[in-house]
Amino acid sequence: MKRFVNWPGHSWLAIPARWYLGAVFVIACLHKIAHPGSFALDIATYDIVPLQLVNLMAITLPWIELFAGLMLIVGFRIGGSALAIAGMMVVFIAAILIALDKGLDMSCGCFASQAATEDDPISYMTVLRDSGWLFLSLYILFFDRRPIGLDTYLARRKKTHA
Repeated sequence: MKRFVNWPGHSWLAIPARWYLGAVFVIACLHKIAHPGSFALDIATYDIVPLQLVNLMAITLPWIELFAGLMLIVGFRIGGSALAIAGMMVVFIAAILIALDKGLDMSCGCFASQAATEDDPISYMTVLRDSGWLFLSLYILFFDRRPIGLDTYLARRKKTHA
């Protein structure tokens, strides 16, 4: 097991995983940033967040998604970015499961607002998809120990200039 955990190939396998997951989060946040009112309605539809916090969440969450996604793509602070994405995925999965348990018939609001699309209803397939993204974020967090990206470049540059 230790041999698997320390395998140097994880650094190379993690690159496409980081790029893919980062792109998913960047793409997912674009509509939310452009239309915070629609995203606030999506959040309120889940009926989990107190109404006083809906607008704050609608404004801040997409920017967190954007920064976490971009940081994964460029390889900067990968551990923190992967942890943030894993945390968001746990919350998103829990919200979808609660909505399914309540019998809500709604769009997940993941990539566009419910008002913009009726093509993405929540289902257990949404949970499965999000669980895959959670798995990817955990893989990056636990196995990308020698990440290739901006962090490595900056560390090498710091050593040569020290």
